[in-house]
Amino acid sequence: MRLSFRTFPSLGFAFTRLAGCTALALALASLSAAHAQAAPQHFATTQLNIGIHLIKAEVAQTEAEREQGLMFREKMGDNEGMLFLFKAPAGVCMWMKNTLIPLSVAFLDEKGEIINIEEMKPETLDSHCAKRGATYALEMNRGWFKQKNIKPGTRIDGLPR
Repeated sequence: MRLSFRTFPSLGFAFTRLAGCTALALALASLSAAHAQAAPQHFATTQLNIGIHLIKAEVAQTEAEREQGLMFREKMGDNEGMLFLFKAPAGVCMWMKNTLIPLSVAFLDEKGEIINIEEMKPETLDSHCAKRGATYALEMNRGWFKQKNIKPGTRIDGLPR
C-alpha cells in the first residue's frame, strides 16, 4: 500500500490518500457526517403533571434547541414529551420537518393552561399554530391528550419559568 500526503496551502487544508481507497474514504466520511447530523439530540428533562398524569418532558429552551426539537427521533416513550419554552407569550407555530413520529402539540399560556391542541403528521411542513399568544408548547405522541381526555383549559403543573 502506498500512502501519499499532499498539502494545498491556497485552500487551507491537507489531503491524505491511500492509493486505491480515496473513493471509499470519501464515501465513509460523507456517511459519517450525514449520520452525525441526523443523530437525535436529547435535552435536559423536567417532570410535569396534568392531574394524575406524570410526564417526563425534555426541555427545549434555546432557539437552537427549539429548532432541533424531536427531529430524527424514531420513537418516544408513552408518557414522554418535549416542552418548548418561549420567553414571552407569542404567536407560535410548529411544523414536522424531519420529524419521524406522529405528534400532538398543546399550546399553553403563561399560567400553564392549554390554549389549543393540534394533531401533526410526520415529515410535513404544515403549520400548526397557537390560537393566541403562547408561552409554552408541549409535544406528546399523537393522540396522547385525547386518550387522557385532556382538553383546552386544562392546567399543566411543574412548568419551568
